Amino acid sequence: MDFLNGNIKPMYFKYLSAAFGSAMISSIYSIVDTAMVGQYHGPQGTAALAVVAPVWNIIYSLGLLVGIGGSVIFSTRRGSGKSDGSEHQYFTAAVIGAVILSMLAWVGILGFQRPVLTFFGADEALLALAQSYMRPIQYVFPLFLFNQLLAAFLRNDNAPGLATLGVLSGGIFNIFGDYFFVFPCDMGIYGAGLATAIGAGISFLVMLTHFFSRKNTLRLIKPEKLLLRLQEIAVTGFSTFFIDVAMGILTVLFNRQIMQYLGANALAIYGPIIQVSTFVQCCAYSVGQASQPIISTNFGAGKGERIKETLRLALWTTGFFGVFWTVLSMAFPNAYIRIFMTPTPEILDMAPAIVRTYALSFLLLPFNIFSTYYFQAILKPKAAFVVSVALGLVISGILILTLPVLVRADAIWFAMPVTELLVMVYAALTMRACTKALPQGAACMDAASCNAAENLI
Repeated sequence: MDFLNGNIKPMYFKYLSAAFGSAMISSIYSIVDTAMVGQYHGPQGTAALAVVAPVWNIIYSLGLLVGIGGSVIFSTRRGSGKSDGSEHQYFTAAVIGAVILSMLAWVGILGFQRPVLTFFGADEALLALAQSYMRPIQYVFPLFLFNQLLAAFLRNDNAPGLATLGVLSGGIFNIFGDYFFVFPCDMGIYGAGLATAIGAGISFLVMLTHFFSRKNTLRLIKPEKLLLRLQEIAVTGFSTFFIDVAMGILTVLFNRQIMQYLGANALAIYGPIIQVSTFVQCCAYSVGQASQPIISTNFGAGKGERIKETLRLALWTTGFFGVFWTVLSMAFPNAYIRIFMTPTPEILDMAPAIVRTYALSFLLLPFNIFSTYYFQAILKPKAAFVVSVALGLVISGILILTLPVLVRADAIWFAMPVTELLVMVYAALTMRACTKALPQGAACMDAASCNAAENLI
């Protein structure tokens, strides 16, 4: 597919459909885990998976760090028209980085599982369930990271369909495996973890077939200036990486604050909210993943108008997703709860107000997440950093910690809507400034107007 000269609209929607399919399958099998476990173990099972959620945030974020960071530079180098083969250096460096990070994560979860889960909000009752779920998963942790890496590079190597097929095949097994292991085999939460682990292995094997295809242009070569290239990859991919890390940190803060001020019933409601929020995030990821190869390649070639056309399509898509999930959450708040557990009357009474308040954040979340992909694709890591860290984590963290103390306990549910509004203002202003500078191609990297916009907050 010709990123530099092809018709952008059909190309974008082809990539969007592939990325959306991957994102939805990933979300669905996460939700199936929660639903099956909630139906088997009740609210305790749902709360246990809420405790495990930050672990997923961390491992996926590490995959995005090297996957998005490496693939953005890969496509930018390829789009520049230089035939020095430097793009392969970045693929090689990304693979080496993935090996290092997966080993560190593996050692961490095997050696410190109990204190980690306790820190993430587990009491003694929840700890046993969380550890049972993690038992089969802990031995295949690196696969989850490598699946993120492979999917990112396959999309940038004109193989979005195979990336989707990999995720789809593993996800379908996970969905049916969840039911089979949890109920007919009577394994409970352990069975859900087993299905997830096997599904990850299937996805990995399917995506590996790309390297035996004639269409493959990815090459592992002798690394040169490895530390420098790893640094470039880390800087470029940091913001996407930190979005998931931030979500993990915020989940921990929410878990601890909810247990302190509102109790276990509120935490059981928060578990399904996490799952729905993951759906919303994945919709945003699909827009970013669909547009990033097109934007990065054209940025390397200095074709600003093609970037602007892609951006317009992406903004319409994020707007649609934001409205869709907000309206759905407002209309059917208790439907979320019934899907994920057999609720008590107390939970059904509490849930609507909590879900509707938190869901206000869904209106702006897709745009804010996409903005980090956009800034990364045009090599503006500073702007992406501000969105993901300075605003996304700092403001929300402060609000989560202070609202229950300064206002009242249930004011904590307003933390994310307020945060997303503030992030949107900064991201929109910065995006406007950087986009205006695009006709000069890479000159945007040093445009005074863009730099000024980045310093607004």
